Amino acid sequence: MAPNTIDKPPETQPITPEEVVETLRALRQRIPEYLQLQPSDAKSARALASLDGPFKQAAFNAVGASELIAKAVGLTADELRQINEEADHWSAAADELRALLQGVISAILTRRHRVGVASLQTYKITGQLVRHENHADLLPHLHEMKRLNRFGRRRRKASAEPVPAPQPQPTA
Repeated sequence: MAPNTIDKPPETQPITPEEVVETLRALRQRIPEYLQLQPSDAKSARALASLDGPFKQAAFNAVGASELIAKAVGLTADELRQINEEADHWSAAADELRALLQGVISAILTRRHRVGVASLQTYKITGQLVRHENHADLLPHLHEMKRLNRFGRRRRKASAEPVPAPQPQPTA
């Protein structure tokens, strides 16, 4: 355990990636009607899922006014309203999950950036140190970093020979 986390209660200690995965998988099991849709199925569902609110309300009223419509649809007006309200609440949850995902992605990018900066600093410092005899043991490391470095590489020039133009074929 890191020294700065000893005095913190468990809910404020940094969570590990493995704990996040485990927690998310447990949450997934508890989300009603959780599923993954094929992109084509999601695309076709979006049109009807995004019907105008007043239109849906008018449909709820029609279902409430006619038992025949309610039987044909298979849902009562109250059930339709409840499903619609639940979707609104889950939409807020989805917004929070998107924000959480974006924050995690940003944290990953920040960590990788920090490692990248440190790696390039290491390369430059190593290049300076190997100029002195007492740091010659770093030469293999410098050569390997130089071989793998994709920054500062010059592009190869195209061959200087011009490509001959195609010759017209004789016609018979």
